[in-house]
Order: sequence, then structure tokens, then C-alpha cells
Amino acid sequence: MRVEHARMHAKHRGHEAMHAEMVLILIATLVVAQLLLVQWKQRHPRSYNMVTLFQMWVVPLYFTVKLHWWRFLVIWILFSAVTAFVTFRATRKPLVQTTPRLVYKWFLLIYKISYATGIVGYMAVMFTLFGLNLLFKIKPEDAMDFGISLLFYGLYYGVLERDFAEMCADYMASTIGRCSASTSSASVAGASWERSRRVPTAKRR
Repeated sequence: MRVEHARMHAKHRGHEAMHAEMVLILIATLVVAQLLLVQWKQRHPRSYNMVTLFQMWVVPLYFTVKLHWWRFLVIWILFSAVTAFVTFRATRKPLVQTTPRLVYKWFLLIYKISYATGIVGYMAVMFTLFGLNLLFKIKPEDAMDFGISLLFYGLYYGVLERDFAEMCADYMASTIGRCSASTSSASVAGASWERSRRVPTAKRR
């Protein structure tokens, strides 16, 4: 037994230094990646928000299909379909007058649902920790799974809804700003043209 132990130590001699180097490389990579992400967010916030939003929206789809989480997949498809339609309407130029109200109503509804879901999930987790689930003859693992699932749904769709709402608001604000700027420039041009027409008439008098 001792001989085998000595052989194992002799075989893995020098691996401690290699493991330490791997840990240092991992820490350095994490620090550099964090610095790069911070610089990217400060210098190009729009592309940063778009990429992170796309990743947060699409990446869970892989795990839901692989792990057969069909309930999450159905909710994700419904949310994505309606949100894609609302985002499409918000990015059209010229902007339809009913679009801002549609965007506001949809994301406000998702916010309320996510908030309520998160609160119910938090209460379920706390009741399970205090053992109140036994009053309803519910198993602790079932109650905890229910609470954590609701917390996850509330947090995930709440954050996703906030980012989509900010993106739609930015698009609509830029569209409305261009329309108002073009309208104001057109009105200024029209006023100057009217003034130029009136000036010769005044001189004739």
C-alpha cells in the first residue's frame, strides 16, 4: 500500500506547480475579461447592451431543449413572439401613433407579472425554510422547487423585459426626435419663405 502511494506521488510530482499556474492564468483571464467588458460598456454601450441582451435571450434556449424543460420553452416562445412583434413595431419608421402605447402596455404587463411571480416565489422559499409547508402537507423539496422556479421566472423575464423596454424606448425616441427635427426645420424654412415673400411687398408700399 505504501509502495503504491509512493508511486502515485512520484508519478504526480510537479503537478502542484502546474495547478498553481493554471489557477493564476484563470484569475488573470477573469480580471482581464472584466476590464475589457467594462471598457466595452463605457465606450460602446449600445453594442454592449445588444450583445448581452441577445445572449441572455438565446442561451437559455439551448439548456431548455437539452434538459427537456418544456414548460419554460413554451413560456419562452410566447414571450419571444409577442416581444418580437412589439420590438418590430417600435423600430418602424415612420412610427405609428399607437405603437408607444402598445410598447408601454406590453412591458408594463410583463413587469407586473414578473414582480408578482418573484414575490410569490420568495414567499414560498421563506415558508419552506420556516417549515410552514408541513401545514399543507407539502414535501419540503416540492415546495422549495416551486419557490425557486418562480423566483427564476420572475428574475429572468423581469431583467429581459427591462432590457427590451430600454431598447424599444431608445428606438422610438430617436425616431420621434428625427421627425420633430425635420418638422421644425420644415416650419422654419416655410416661415423664412413667407418672410421673403412679404419683404418685397412692404418695399413696394
